[in-house]
Amino acid sequence: MGKLADNKEKKERSLLDSAYELFLNKGFENTVVSDIVMKAGVAKGTFYLYFKDKHQIRDVLIARTAEKFFLEALHALDQKMVKDFSDQLIFIVDYIIDIMKNNPLLLRFVAKNLSWGIYQKAINHSNTGDKTAYSLFLELVNSHKELKIEALDTMLFLIIELASSTSYRTILDNDPMTYEELKPYLNRSIRAIVKLHTIS
Repeated sequence: MGKLADNKEKKERSLLDSAYELFLNKGFENTVVSDIVMKAGVAKGTFYLYFKDKHQIRDVLIARTAEKFFLEALHALDQKMVKDFSDQLIFIVDYIIDIMKNNPLLLRFVAKNLSWGIYQKAINHSNTGDKTAYSLFLELVNSHKELKIEALDTMLFLIIELASSTSYRTILDNDPMTYEELKPYLNRSIRAIVKLHTIS
């Protein structure tokens, strides 16, 4: 039974790794299920034991990638002396966007396809341990006893949508300006979103 579970996990991992590489290099639209199974070295029927279609495997990959970056950013924040909540959120956004800036293919794949629904899957489900990215984020919020945040998920939604859409356009196309030029405005906008959701 242990071998069977291990074999299933290996096949799923092979499909995910193959799809990830193909989506990055060929693009999502130019990749078909046949490409993924050929690269993974499994039968086409095997793919459908794990995923409904290529959209579902993309969503799983986006969720896991988003979770990984979010967790990395939170762990990096632990090493810094950043006390203000808005500054902490800006640090997390900057950290993740810096990863994207250094890998335009990854940016094109993640930022273009990241939606609130997919991100919710990432922040609520962890593949890396007992604590999810979302539970760690809640710990960060709760560490600020003086803060009373109204509609926390709405605040997160606004920040994620703003950061992913603006970073995608500015980093890849320098439109309407470079990311470095846009960054102060993005940071101010994040502060404004936090302020809007903070109860006095």
